[in-house]
Amino acid sequence: MCGRYTLTMDLAALQAVFPFAIEEVPFTPRYNIAPTQQVLTWGADGVNTAAFMRWGLIPFWAKGIQPMRTMINARAETVATNGAFKTSFRKRRCLVLADGFYEWRKEGISKRPMRIVLKSRQPFGFAGLWDQWTDRVTGQGVRSCAIITTQPNELMVSIHDRMPVILPREAHALWLDQDVDDLLALQSLLQPYPAGEMEAYPVSRLVNSVKNEMPECILPVGPLP
Repeated sequence: MCGRYTLTMDLAALQAVFPFAIEEVPFTPRYNIAPTQQVLTWGADGVNTAAFMRWGLIPFWAKGIQPMRTMINARAETVATNGAFKTSFRKRRCLVLADGFYEWRKEGISKRPMRIVLKSRQPFGFAGLWDQWTDRVTGQGVRSCAIITTQPNELMVSIHDRMPVILPREAHALWLDQDVDDLLALQSLLQPYPAGEMEAYPVSRLVNSVKNEMPECILPVGPLP
């Protein structure tokens, strides 16, 4: 699964890859993004648009927010058929912007937090799904999203048995084209990112607590054994 990630880029570096109107979406670097928080997404409302959404998808048909389990991830293998995600997979796709993510590697009886990034240190987009739930009493709407996960690549296999789908830039247009309904073509994009273009390093256990949101969370504490 993917349960914690980062978006620490300065605005200029982020917009060089993902342009959007900053006056519409105020941006601040994030070092320990967690489920149920507001996360930055791209492309849901058209070309070069950004929006904050709640991380943890709430299907439009849900009776309420509280009873729903936090659906932060959707499995690539079943996303087209799972009742909670299949409508969004067909009609409401987005990118969830990031520049790294955390996973916990088991080491004996403990777990070591690892940060996984691109070697280029460029920002990237997770394959995301979104939906909008509306309260039938108040009429208030909540936009929410989930990140799709897939099998691990050669780098990730020693850290975790799943990894988030990172879409290469050349796949963005197809993924975000809401007129595309070729499910096989869409699912063909949900592959592990090339391991040779990624690296992982140990970080402080500060990231274990969602209360810790600081640059120290991403600092390396030693090389990858």
